[in-house]
Amino acid sequence: MELPSLSRLIRLSQNTKLIKRSEWRNPKQAGGIICRCRRWQTTGPAVLCLNNVEYPTDAWTNVPASILDAIPRRLHLEPSHPILLTRQLIESHFPSTKYAHHNTLSPIVTVAQNFDSLGFPVDHPGRSRTDTYYVNADTVLRTHTSAHQADMFRKDASEGYTISADVYRRDAIDRNHNPVFHQMEGARMWDRWKVLGGDVAKAVREELDQMPKHHVIVEDANPTVHPQRNPLQEKHHSMEEVEVIAAHLKRTLEGVILDIFSKARAARETNDRKTKEKEKNSGLEETPNSGPLKIRWVETYFPFTSPSWELEVFWENKWLELLGCGIVQQRLPIAAGVPSQLGWAFGIGLERVAMLLFSVPDIRLFWSRDDRFLSQFSTLDNIRPFVPYSKYPACSKDVSFWLRSTSTNPSGGIGGDFHENDFMEIVRETVGGQLVEDVKLLDEYKTQSGRRSLCYRVTYRSLERTLTNQEVNVMQGRLERQLKSSLGIEIRR
Repeated sequence: MELPSLSRLIRLSQNTKLIKRSEWRNPKQAGGIICRCRRWQTTGPAVLCLNNVEYPTDAWTNVPASILDAIPRRLHLEPSHPILLTRQLIESHFPSTKYAHHNTLSPIVTVAQNFDSLGFPVDHPGRSRTDTYYVNADTVLRTHTSAHQADMFRKDASEGYTISADVYRRDAIDRNHNPVFHQMEGARMWDRWKVLGGDVAKAVREELDQMPKHHVIVEDANPTVHPQRNPLQEKHHSMEEVEVIAAHLKRTLEGVILDIFSKARAARETNDRKTKEKEKNSGLEETPNSGPLKIRWVETYFPFTSPSWELEVFWENKWLELLGCGIVQQRLPIAAGVPSQLGWAFGIGLERVAMLLFSVPDIRLFWSRDDRFLSQFSTLDNIRPFVPYSKYPACSKDVSFWLRSTSTNPSGGIGGDFHENDFMEIVRETVGGQLVEDVKLLDEYKTQSGRRSLCYRVTYRSLERTLTNQEVNVMQGRLERQLKSSLGIEIRR
């Protein structure tokens, strides 16, 4: 079979015979043949070997080498890593007496697990190859921890659970986005067949009365449900049940977020004590974070919950969205074979929280193996802001090009019409994700005849050394050649 031109890590089965090859390296590793290749053909089936399991590839396969290399890292399990510390901090609010914690679930899941079990429409953009990494037509790298939700409900092993895991999405390139990141989700369920008298509302209320309260300002202006914006699942839930389950959910998550930001504030104040004393002497009574902490609930929509909310925190003079949550769509436990259960669920990005908690300015730093970064973190008892060890200069280069006039790609690369995520993927694979800080669309132009031109600015910056202009010119030239080969575009000079 012939594989697309985008670089990919492939492990060939032992009985596979290579007929034709080009541009391959590292020919023999781990007892098999591992190739980083542009294009080649085999007489037998090509497979991806992931977590010691071989998966056949097909026309849907689009997982590049850099993503495959990242799978074994699992930052949420690396000792003393800020992602692990963030996970542990959040987990501490979900006691093991009621919640089972799952941190080692495989990232390779079926399309049914990732999309079908959650009710994603067949035409949902998340199913596209431009958004999702496909191992093959039936298998993907999970795009969210909710890929395991139906399995958790089906097992029915605990009243609640959390899942922390690496997830994968083709995405933009900037300081806040990476195609591999980490999520935590959690759920708490009550069973009408198990609570006394089948009265779920009473059982939840009794538990809510035992939960600790706080005195932080909370904005929650909207009613729990709204017929159009945030509807009640009338066929399955009573208003009384939803009101008390929502109160339980919000009290739980408010406690998590308040703990995170209290620790973040304490760490910054300790680190900046001298600066703050100077500001006080100058008549500046408060820094942006020294006023009372404020949080608010905002109505939103998620396909897995209804009603649904986002929790925002006022931090550094702006509102930040931290997590999403809601009352579990009843079709999910019904499909999982536990129709008598109802409850809440939430999801939160660990990198987003860790960047705030430890003042990490660039998401790429989490993937660094540099001891100057890793040595700054130890335990939850010693949280302190990240101290930059160096600031290397950036070097920006623009690339302008005409898009091809048809949707057929003659190069055998990424087919179909232009999609920005394809462009971003080529930048990562051609240059290397750790050397590009940001990619932005600067200009878009369309001629009267309908021809379309785009101009992107690629900002190069290493986290570990200064890049020379000559180095960057070489990388930019390589990028332009790969864009022409894979997307069939015409470079503008």
